[in-house]
Amino acid sequence: MTEGATRRTVLATGAAAIVAPVAACGGNADGSSGGDLGSTKDIPEGGGKIFKDQKVVVTQPAKGDFKAFSAICTHLGCTVSKVANGTIDCPCHGSRFHIADGSVAHGPATRPLPAKSIKVQGNSIKLT
Repeated sequence: MTEGATRRTVLATGAAAIVAPVAACGGNADGSSGGDLGSTKDIPEGGGKIFKDQKVVVTQPAKGDFKAFSAICTHLGCTVSKVANGTIDCPCHGSRFHIADGSVAHGPATRPLPAKSIKVQGNSIKLT
């Protein structure tokens, strides 16, 4: 340690040097906290697509109307596995959720899938 520097100052300075680069890794190059999920062409009308890495399901209940929900079932936390026949389906215990609003279509889940924020720009869908 240099003269006048205390152990606490050296530790605090070192910790700041470690934290700063890690904090800079968060978010995207455009400064947003979400990520590019893909193209609107990947989301079928009347259906949807599950993005497992982001734990999000994006649906298109009607042409050009895109919705996003958590892909984690509100029953016991399983990841939903498919979107079919107007519902988002959980493989663990059979819960199903409406693609239009995430509400429960069939239990045992009693709570809807939480909505997620997305932005559709041209043909691109981004998680915000």
